[in-house]
This record gives sequence, C-alpha cells and structure tokens, in this order.
Amino acid sequence: MIQDHFYVCPGHLKDRGFCTPIVDEAEAAAKKKKEELDREIELIKAEYAEKLKKRKKSKDSKKKGKSTEKDKGKEKEDSKDDEDDEGAKAEKEKNDK
Repeated sequence: MIQDHFYVCPGHLKDRGFCTPIVDEAEAAAKKKKEELDREIELIKAEYAEKLKKRKKSKDSKKKGKSTEKDKGKEKEDSKDDEDDEGAKAEKEKNDK
C-alpha cells in the first residue's frame, strides 16, 4: 500500500487560507436554486396528486349516489314484491286451514 506524503511547513499550517477548497459561488448558488426548485416541484406534484384523488373520490361518490338511487328504486320494488309474496302466503295459509 502506497501512502502519499505531503510535507507542510509550520508556517503554512498556521495560515488559514492555505489548502482550502476553492468554492465557485456561481455553482453553489445554481445548486441551491436547483434544490429549491426541486422541492417546489415535489410540493406541486403532491398537491396535484391530492387534487386528483379528491376528484376521483367525488366522481366515485356521485356514481355511487346515482347507483344508490337506482338501488333504492329497486329496493322499493323488491319490498313491494316481498309484501305481495307475504300477503299471498298468508292467504294461502288461510285457504289451507
């Protein structure tokens, strides 16, 4: 294994500006702006997805509401048929006795 040896004199070790990374301010600003835009895009996507879910739920509930109205009509007819059947059964029992 090879180890790199970098000799630095005591004067350079005390120097605060020695061997510091070069920071490109324009690049850092662009990166920060991109991160902010990405966060904003994610928030907008989440809001849009939530709106779609609400729309879908409202459409489903409207469809269910329509189907329940139809079902209510059918249930009324079924209950009338059941009442007629019960009446017919009662009459049949009376006739049998």
